Amino acid sequence: MTTKRKPYTTYTKEFKLEALRMMDESERPASEIAMQLGIRRNQLYKWKEQMMKKGDVPTAKKGRPRKSEQSELSKVKQELKRVQEENEILKKAAVFFAKELP
Repeated sequence: MTTKRKPYTTYTKEFKLEALRMMDESERPASEIAMQLGIRRNQLYKWKEQMMKKGDVPTAKKGRPRKSEQSELSKVKQELKRVQEENEILKKAAVFFAKELP
């Protein structure tokens, strides 16, 4: 079956800015700073790139809305897709088992 993935960790704007300040002002490598903060090294570089492009680090995620926030229509579409896939599987199984009968 499906496994639940670890939820995304969101960091405050202050945390991100402090991490970038530590990276710029410190002589230590980014990997060491990231390990100290408990984040991935690549995350520091990503925040730095966003800071260079936009002049500020983002504070909230813009991705797909959570299930509780989805509209009724999108929930129904998702359920319809699942049921259609199940229906296709059942059709294929019926054909397979019909061949087995004499």
